[in-house]
Amino acid sequence: MPDLAGRVAIVTGGTKGIGRAIAEALHDAGARVAIGARTEADVKSAEQALGDGAMGVVCDVRVQADCEDLVARTAAAFGRLDVLVNNAGVGVFGEVETLSPEEWRTVIETNLNGVFYCTHAALPHLKESGDAWVINIGSLAGKNAFPRGAAYNASKFGLIGFSEALMQEVRHDGVRVSYVMPGSVASDFSHPAAGSDDWKIQPEDIARVVLDLVSFPARTLPSRVEVRPSRPPRK
Repeated sequence: MPDLAGRVAIVTGGTKGIGRAIAEALHDAGARVAIGARTEADVKSAEQALGDGAMGVVCDVRVQADCEDLVARTAAAFGRLDVLVNNAGVGVFGEVETLSPEEWRTVIETNLNGVFYCTHAALPHLKESGDAWVINIGSLAGKNAFPRGAAYNASKFGLIGFSEALMQEVRHDGVRVSYVMPGSVASDFSHPAAGSDDWKIQPEDIARVVLDLVSFPARTLPSRVEVRPSRPPRK
């Protein structure tokens, strides 16, 4: 496990699933962690569970002012910012003909606009760190389109473009940018399915990827990490 003592991280969507696992892993490695999520009760519960060195901030990433407040409060409380994990995400699935404009906006505004808002607010602080990371949690749906996934696919395809452009913009400012693309993860986000989820990626597996990324030497940038179940059910 890396030693992240003295480092400060933000994890959006950090109260459940992958985000919670990432927040816990960073905290266990010694980082001080700010958790952003929409529900105050969930935020407070996560903050109390992590204990000293953790703080929760109510943040709907679809709202620019919330994202700016999350970053500002983190920097004020902990004095710096070194790692931003853009994890908050939502999936609404349906055919384009039946998908409502409101559902489309919910997906795009959460999965894409929210990443922009948080990153835009965080970059001045991350550049001051001198050795910082932006880690965007995407999906294999960012390169593999599927029926009824137009909104989700669009948001995750867009996240790849955003991440790769940002990576080239800030790599000489001491900010490394990576995006992680999980396949099927056993979390609340997944669709219910018959049978066991034992074959799926676990949230702590993605947390391990994040810890591995922030452990890389400063000379090295793994910009894209694809993660798949090693033994999915045979078709």
